[in-house]
Amino acid sequence: MAQPRWFTAHGEGHAKWYIERFRRLAAEGSDLAGEARLVDAVVSPRSRILDAGCGTGRVGGELFRRGHTVVGVDIDPELIDAARIDHPGPTWRVADLADLHLDEPPFDAAVVVGNVLVFVAPGSEAEVMAGIARHVRRDGVVLTGFRLTDEYQLAAFDAHCRAAGLHLEHRFATWDLRPWREDADFAVSLLRRH
Repeated sequence: MAQPRWFTAHGEGHAKWYIERFRRLAAEGSDLAGEARLVDAVVSPRSRILDAGCGTGRVGGELFRRGHTVVGVDIDPELIDAARIDHPGPTWRVADLADLHLDEPPFDAAVVVGNVLVFVAPGSEAEVMAGIARHVRRDGVVLTGFRLTDEYQLAAFDAHCRAAGLHLEHRFATWDLRPWREDADFAVSLLRRH
């Protein structure tokens, strides 16, 4: 299988740059909790949430502070190390979303933010969505947000979600719920598992 784009698209030192960028934004007081606010609004209090492609843990860390149980997974060990340092509390694990097998009870929800689906290995998107769906309980929600690219279009994403047993309930152009437009370059999708 091909390497995830996360490792091939940016070059040496990208993880360090990414970690430092979000630490700087947090220190400057930037609002880094928008995705977590939306997730928190659509799940019950004290939900179990899978942060798939958690990166430095900013979303999962915020959800944990809001009272949820969070398990975050990412393929990059450097990002997981940063999540453990910057956001203690959740469980952080190194795992490949294209082959996700967690020894966990089903989650109430999964969140897939930060362009995760743009950075997985080319051709693995269907497996990624199937693996995430497999870890979410029936009637649980999956929230995704990613930039639309030539490499991964919305029609392919929708087909992969349907194949994984996920039904699209709502779509927005931004995490702050601006209406969906056909010419949008970003898609936030709220899906529910059948």
